Amino acid sequence: MRFSSGRDLEPMADINVTSLVDVAFTLLIIFIITAPILQGGIEVEVPNTDVSSLSAEDNTLIVSVDREGTVYLSEMPVSRTDFKQSFGQLVSGGRIDKVWIQADSLATWGVGVDIMGTIKDSGLPFAVVAHQRDSR
Repeated sequence: MRFSSGRDLEPMADINVTSLVDVAFTLLIIFIITAPILQGGIEVEVPNTDVSSLSAEDNTLIVSVDREGTVYLSEMPVSRTDFKQSFGQLVSGGRIDKVWIQADSLATWGVGVDIMGTIKDSGLPFAVVAHQRDSR
C-alpha cells in the first residue's frame, strides 16, 4: 500500500454549482409567491357594456367602490360620511383634473349616486369605468 503526501493529486477544475442552483430556485419561489401580492390596486369587478376607452393621466383621481360598499380614494379607504370632506380637500389642492369612478357591479347603487353627486358638485369631469362588452 502506498501513501501519498498529497503532491501527486491533480487540482480539480470543476465548479460546484449546487448551492447556486438552490439559491436561484429559492428566489424564484419567493418571487412567484409575492408577485400577486405586489400587484396593488383595489379589486373590483366593473360591469360590461359598450364603452369607449379611457386614457390615464397623472392628474386623474380614481375613486373605487368594492362589493361591500367601501369607498377608496386612490387606494385609501374612507367612510361614506368622510368621502365628501376628503374629496373636497383633494380637490382644493388643485392637482386633480378629472375623476374616474370604478365601482364593483355588485355594489349598492346608493354609494355610486352619492359619489357622483359629490364629484358633480365640485365641477370636475368624471367617467364611470366599465369593461368593453364582447361583440359576439
